[in-house]
Amino acid sequence: MEVPITQFRQRIFDLMSQALEGQEVWVTHKGRRVRLVPENEPKDKLSRITPLEVIAAGADLEDDSWKAAMMRDREQKWDRRLGPRGKPAGAAVESRRAKASRPRRTA
Repeated sequence: MEVPITQFRQRIFDLMSQALEGQEVWVTHKGRRVRLVPENEPKDKLSRITPLEVIAAGADLEDDSWKAAMMRDREQKWDRRLGPRGKPAGAAVESRRAKASRPRRTA
């Protein structure tokens, strides 16, 4: 129920009792709305959420075997995206030196 401020002043006790019974009461004043809510109602939407069971029933939380499988899958994805693991850093330096020491061809 939405009422203007003048009507709210006239029926303040009636509207308060309606709000305490759980009915929504909105008061408008200068284009803005105010809602009357009893104090014992939940303050926010998160307090009304019911918890869900996220972990599957019978799951062993102490078992770490899933970590190795997950890392293996991630490494395969990285290899597909970035290419297989390259040579060690020292090998790259040696190959540059070998190219630099070759004599240049002249045409």
